[in-house]
Amino acid sequence: MGIEPILDPEVWSRVPFHFWSLVCFTFGCMVGSFLNVCIHRMPLGLSVVSPPSHCPHCKYAIPWFLNLPLVTWLSLRGKCKNCAAPISPRYFLVELLTGVTFLGCWLAFGRESAWLALVYSLFLAGLITATFIDFEHFIIPDEVTLGGIVVGFILSLGLPVLHGESSVTGSLLKSLLGIGVGGGVVYFILRMGKLLFGRQKIELPPDTRIVFSESAVHLPDRDIPYEEIFYRQSDTIHMQVRRLELVDRCYIDVTVRLALLAKRLEIGDDQFDPEQCRHLEMVASELVLPREAMGLGDVKFMAAIGAFLGWQATIFSLMFSSMIGAAVGVTLIGLGKREWSSRLPYGPYIAAAAVVWLFAGSWILNWIFGGPSLPP
Repeated sequence: MGIEPILDPEVWSRVPFHFWSLVCFTFGCMVGSFLNVCIHRMPLGLSVVSPPSHCPHCKYAIPWFLNLPLVTWLSLRGKCKNCAAPISPRYFLVELLTGVTFLGCWLAFGRESAWLALVYSLFLAGLITATFIDFEHFIIPDEVTLGGIVVGFILSLGLPVLHGESSVTGSLLKSLLGIGVGGGVVYFILRMGKLLFGRQKIELPPDTRIVFSESAVHLPDRDIPYEEIFYRQSDTIHMQVRRLELVDRCYIDVTVRLALLAKRLEIGDDQFDPEQCRHLEMVASELVLPREAMGLGDVKFMAAIGAFLGWQATIFSLMFSSMIGAAVGVTLIGLGKREWSSRLPYGPYIAAAAVVWLFAGSWILNWIFGGPSLPP
C-alpha cells in the first residue's frame, strides 16, 4: 500500500472533520509538553531526550500518569507531587497554546491538505519555542533557527503547496529566495544599526568616580548590571580614563576597554584577565556602552521563516514586528517597566508577525494591491 491513498482527501473526509479537530488539539498539547522540555533545556545546553522529565527542584522522575498535558498541572495545582515545589504556569500555558495552535492550523488548512496543516503546525511549534526562550534568555538557539532553515527547505521539496506551487522546482526556488531575503535583509539592517547606533555614550560630570564590581558598573546615580550590557563576545565598554589605580600600578589619561564575555580587559597597552581584576575604580567623564537592536539569532530566525513561508512573509514580518516592538517598548517605558536603553527580545515580535502572515497573508496582499477587501 503506497502513501498516496493515505494522503487522499477522500480518505480523511470519511471521518467527521471535527473529530480530527479534537485529535489535533490533543496532539498539540502533547507536543507542547515536549516544547516545555526544549524551552527549559536548550538554553542550558542540555539534551532534550535524556534524562526523562523530572522535577528541577527535587529531581523526582515524573511517571507517565503524572505527565499528562494540561491535566497534571491543573490537578496538582501547579506543584510537584513529590516535593510540592511550585511549577511555573508557563508549562500549562505552552501546552495550551500549542494545542490551540495545532487546532487553528487544522481549521484553517485541514480542508485543503492535512499535510499542509501538519507542516504549519510544526512551523508554529518552532515559533513558540523561540518566543519563550528569547523572552527568558535573549537568545534563539541554533537548533530552532538553523534547524528551521533545513527543515523548511526539505519540506518545500516534498510539499510544493507549502509555497502555493505545483512543481518542486518552483517551491524550492521560493524557499531559497525566502531564506536569502529573510536572512540578508535582516543582516543588512543589523550591520547598519550597529554602525549607526551601536554605541550609547553616557556623559558624566567631570572627575566622576566609576566602580566596576563583580556584577555591575556603579555610577553615582545608578547601577548597570553586566547582563544588560554584555550579550556576545564582541560587546565592549570603552572609556577614556583620567586616572585608574590597581594594586601595583597607576594609570593616568589612558584608554580602557572591557569585553567581559571575551575575558579581555585592556588598559592602555596592557592586557588583563577581567576575572583577576574583580574590583576596578577609575575617574572619567564619559562611558561608551555597546548597544544592538538585533542579534545574529534574529537573522537566522527570519531566514527560517522565509524557508517555510517565502520572501514576502519575511518582508512583512520585518515591518510588522518593528511596529509591534515599538508599541510594546513605548508602552513599557510609559508604565515605568523599562528604560529607553533597556534591551527587548525581538524574536517574539518576529514570530507574532509571521503568525499574522500565515493566517492572513493572502488577504493582506489582496488588500494592499487593490484586490478583494479584507473579510469581516
